[in-house]
Amino acid sequence: MVDALTGNVADLVADAAEKTPRRAALVDAATSRTLTWEQTDNAVNAYAVILADAGLAPGDRVVVPLPNGPEFCVALFAVLRAGGIAVPAAAGSPELPRLVADSGATFVVGDSVPVPDLDAASEPREPVRGGEDIAVLCYTSGTAGTPRGVMLSHRALLSNVEQCAQLDPAPVTATDRLLLVVPLFHLYGLGPGLLQVTAACATAVLMDGFGIEDALSVCAEHRVTVLVGVPAMYQALATAGDERLAEGLSTVRLLTSGAAPLSPAVLAAITRATGLAVFEGYGLTETGPVLTSTLVSGVAKAGSVGRPLPGVELRLVDSDGRPVGVPADPDETEWFDEGEPETGRVAARGPNLFSGYWPDGTHGPDEDGWFRTGDVGYLDADGDLRLVDRANDLIIVNGFNVYPNEVERVLDELPEVVESAAVGVPDERSGEQVAVFIVRRAGAELTEETVREHCATRLARFKVPKTVRFVEELPHSPTGKVRRASLRSSVA
Repeated sequence: MVDALTGNVADLVADAAEKTPRRAALVDAATSRTLTWEQTDNAVNAYAVILADAGLAPGDRVVVPLPNGPEFCVALFAVLRAGGIAVPAAAGSPELPRLVADSGATFVVGDSVPVPDLDAASEPREPVRGGEDIAVLCYTSGTAGTPRGVMLSHRALLSNVEQCAQLDPAPVTATDRLLLVVPLFHLYGLGPGLLQVTAACATAVLMDGFGIEDALSVCAEHRVTVLVGVPAMYQALATAGDERLAEGLSTVRLLTSGAAPLSPAVLAAITRATGLAVFEGYGLTETGPVLTSTLVSGVAKAGSVGRPLPGVELRLVDSDGRPVGVPADPDETEWFDEGEPETGRVAARGPNLFSGYWPDGTHGPDEDGWFRTGDVGYLDADGDLRLVDRANDLIIVNGFNVYPNEVERVLDELPEVVESAAVGVPDERSGEQVAVFIVRRAGAELTEETVREHCATRLARFKVPKTVRFVEELPHSPTGKVRRASLRSSVA
């Protein structure tokens, strides 16, 4: 394993090329073009030379706005090997000009420098920079506002790779073929996906865009063994039917999910069809990204995102940073009789944390190394973390807290509902009221009155939606999170 304290993330490629030069490394699902680890390392060296010849200086930012494919992987590793800071971006995104300007990028791949030549080769190059130096400037999805640049060091990224590799069962082993359809420009696809594959000397099967039939066909054709997914992906797969799902995923040994909570109903449907549990995890761009996983205990428990990874400390704190919600002894069942467990904001500490926000490193971990996230949760009697909601999404009605996820779980009980989202909207009398947006199943009949009646039987009166809107679809981030900010603005 590459030393996180001094190493460069691109060392992972050189290490894989040395250990398993002829093993398939990157497979383009669209063309079946395959690069071995030796070919990948050669292409990384060659592109690092191109960047250096173009004038790349240590610490320069290079935007990589390429689709999921071998070219993205080679470009990113080459930027890091040449001493630059990679800025992953969505190909063709309308936000690209703002991202280039905000990052102060020197180069844009495919614009001011060419797209990598996968057949190119060059003499081995010693990496420039590493350890505490910034490796990746990854912009948040902007679900709660304007995207911010998260500064991730080589140390943070390599530490998280090492932490994940210690889990049992391991998320990725040397013999695995992992489907990567989660966008690589998002840290969830990049860290637990590409970097984990590279560290394990495994094989990444790269898909640019998700479709149910395409994904199942690719899994069968390339004998995929691991899926790194998001809830929206599993929700779609669950509609394929048990027989088709079992056939397409017959070679898969491990299913993982992150980026947002997974519906227990979807988890049950996937397990029924495949016999496989879906292991959930939790993390943020700022945490490198993985903090917890149900793989830690080996039990995929609906509604839980598991326990901290090795080397990660986690606690719940109040608004002043004081610890709350310490779990009772699991054998003391009276804990459940004392009312709802105490919630708090999730705080984390570990070598995988970021170095602050671009450009000056503000609002990073405090002097004791703790970073307070924007997520609210509680620890159950087993010590597993259960997320309640984002602190910024909290709805306050007449001084009472309403968590959107609580309302959404009740709405999703209705068979006519495909997906739902709850947000707070201004109200002169109560401060805020609950507004919900619902996507109905095709041909289903569902009225506002039926929705409110159902909620009234399951929720306190102040949590019952005042506004009910039926929509064709909900706005999502690239990893499937509902963009509640845009929903709020549509009714404000």
